Amino acid sequence: MDATIRVAEVPAGRGFAWLAEAFGLFRRKPAAWLALCLGWIVITFALILMPFIGGVLANFLQPAFFASFAIAAYRQSQGEAIGMGDLFAGFRRNLRALVNLGALLLLVEISIFALMALLGLPMSGADGGSFTVSEYLELLKGKEWILALGVLLTVVVKAAVWFAPPLIAFHGMSTLHAIRWSTYAALANLGAMCLYGVALFAIFFVGLIPWGIGLLVVIPLMVISTYIGYREVFESTEVAAAGDGKAGPAAS
Repeated sequence: MDATIRVAEVPAGRGFAWLAEAFGLFRRKPAAWLALCLGWIVITFALILMPFIGGVLANFLQPAFFASFAIAAYRQSQGEAIGMGDLFAGFRRNLRALVNLGALLLLVEISIFALMALLGLPMSGADGGSFTVSEYLELLKGKEWILALGVLLTVVVKAAVWFAPPLIAFHGMSTLHAIRWSTYAALANLGAMCLYGVALFAIFFVGLIPWGIGLLVVIPLMVISTYIGYREVFESTEVAAAGDGKAGPAAS
């Protein structure tokens, strides 16, 4: 493990506090965070709509965007102004490792999907063609456990790498090194991570009612809280300039 940082074991209740503190940052600069999140969503969907490689490229770049959000949250917490340029701050800090993380996550997600298909999850209609929602629900009867297993595996993987983007951006870690640190931190703070996940799911559900208007607050809370959790769990021994010349947690 890297000697410049250590993992703090926080009380389970801090999982809720991460979202509360994220709201504190959001309400001080709501327009800036809404602009950052809207820019991320627009770029991501534009990439997905590109034929052939667009969807793959969008997946590869997600960790870089989340590193950008962490950098923006750090800068705001230090009293600096944030703007649309911060959406690409993560692209200037160890981009190769961040893209590798995105590629690895995509491979894992494809593997989970393949496992679900192998276990018998319906992938097409009875005649081999498409199906309606009601037809799919009928085909799914008795196989709901496969869907639940896929969701569980996906959640476990996402939780294991939750802290990896800021670790890569702030500490200059390799992809695998960041994944090891992130997994260790998630296991060491399992209670906080579980409560955080439950709270995040709950506010997403509430944010969908009515017409998804609440997501204008929920999505910024999600991206800011990744930094809040990282900041509390990983304690640097020093603060130094990194990447693009702006102050940030020390690179290892």
